Amino acid sequence: MQTGSTPRDRIGVSAFGGLGAQARGASGGLLPEIWMQDGAKRVEQALARLLCAEDDDKTELMAAMRYATLHGGKRTRALLCLAAGALAGTPAHMLDDVGAAIEMMHACTLVHDDLPAMDDDVLRRGLPTVHVKFGEATAILVGDALQAHAFLTLASLDAPGDNRIALVRELAQAVSAEGAAGGQAMDLSLVGKHAGLDRILAMHGMKTGALVRASVRMGALYSIAEDAAHAALYAALDRYTACFGLALQVADDILDATADTATLGKTPGKDAAAQKPTCASIMGLQAARQFALYLLHDAGEAIAPLGPRAEGLAEMLQRANVYLSAPYA
Repeated sequence: MQTGSTPRDRIGVSAFGGLGAQARGASGGLLPEIWMQDGAKRVEQALARLLCAEDDDKTELMAAMRYATLHGGKRTRALLCLAAGALAGTPAHMLDDVGAAIEMMHACTLVHDDLPAMDDDVLRRGLPTVHVKFGEATAILVGDALQAHAFLTLASLDAPGDNRIALVRELAQAVSAEGAAGGQAMDLSLVGKHAGLDRILAMHGMKTGALVRASVRMGALYSIAEDAAHAALYAALDRYTACFGLALQVADDILDATADTATLGKTPGKDAAAQKPTCASIMGLQAARQFALYLLHDAGEAIAPLGPRAEGLAEMLQRANVYLSAPYA
């Protein structure tokens, strides 16, 4: 296997779930922009349906929840779920609500992270953060309610009970003390302190990586139980997400140090201003970028044995590569 090959070169070209017939170009290759746009659009529609504005006749809570969830976002986690579902042979539309639940939980973590007691940010996706627009108390309730709605969505899926339990457990684990909540606590504990790279990587694996891991695993768990017969599959997916999730966070660290507000959609330089140790500050920008590119390559190696059915996951790596390289283009 050539070390210089891309994830597409290593994995090959195939139909992507139910979208393959629509999303193929003249060469027969999958057009990633089509299935990604289609998938993101369907998840947006699911979010709009599940977060119904008609329920908000007396307070601003639902309006604030929709504001936090529907105003932008790359939908990376939902798309990872759809890509893993395609690998498992699940029709794409059956995962729309699962992707929506994941995006609700992601929005919950962002709303709480932006609070004055946490990262204290006033911009998110180019707009005022929820606590700036609606008030701090409402922002806390928005995060709480989005988390509840995420679990309600999974509990209401048209799927066997064991599958729904597995999905709920996976998402709960991702935001527990061993996941995003614990990672945020560790992040706050490191402010103004010197920390070794191992501790920073462990924190990123919890704060960012746990929900990325859950997104992929949930796409597979909808149809494929995690048992001895599928141990190799889930081992490959876990290696993929460990590398991919960390690469995304390293890229964010780099962009925080190099990009402007228009590019980021949020306040740049926050990590340095808050005296937070990051991969970029410890390793240096160029070394951090090379590390992230290596992680993406390693993620591609992880799913190579899965063959053409992992095409969607490979395309997500290519998108991350572009995202990482943007400041240096």
